[in-house]
This record gives sequence, C-alpha cells and structure tokens, in this order.
Amino acid sequence: METIVIQTDIKKAKAIKEFLKAFNVSFSSNASEKSTNSEESPYNPEFVKEILTAREEEGGKTIDPKKLWESLK
Repeated sequence: METIVIQTDIKKAKAIKEFLKAFNVSFSSNASEKSTNSEESPYNPEFVKEILTAREEEGGKTIDPKKLWESLK
C-alpha cells in the first residue's frame, strides 16, 4: 500500500475522489466535508468581517489605480 497526501480545496478534492472511484481505487479521507455548495475560505473570518464592514461604511474613498499619482496631489 502507498500513501499519497493531497492538500487542496474541497472542490478539487471531490473531483479527485470521483476520479479514483471511476478507476475502482479504494481510498480514505480524513477531511470533514462541508455542504457541497460552500468552499472553505482561505481568509481569517475576522479579516473578512473587517473588510465587509469597511466596504459598507460611508465616506470611503476609492482610488483608480491608473490615476494613483494624480490622486496624491
């Protein structure tokens, strides 16, 4: 028996599992699968909350990256 460790997101892991099933390869998975429609976010939940809160705040300023130097005047 050979052990292969694959660290990837849920969507790719499911595709790999289907591939292995198609070739009748027995395997085991220790990852807990969440609902089929959600993927794990690579971002810290607190960071995401902070970004979403900042997005909703009034008075925010958006700068066009093509006009960055003009905006610094």
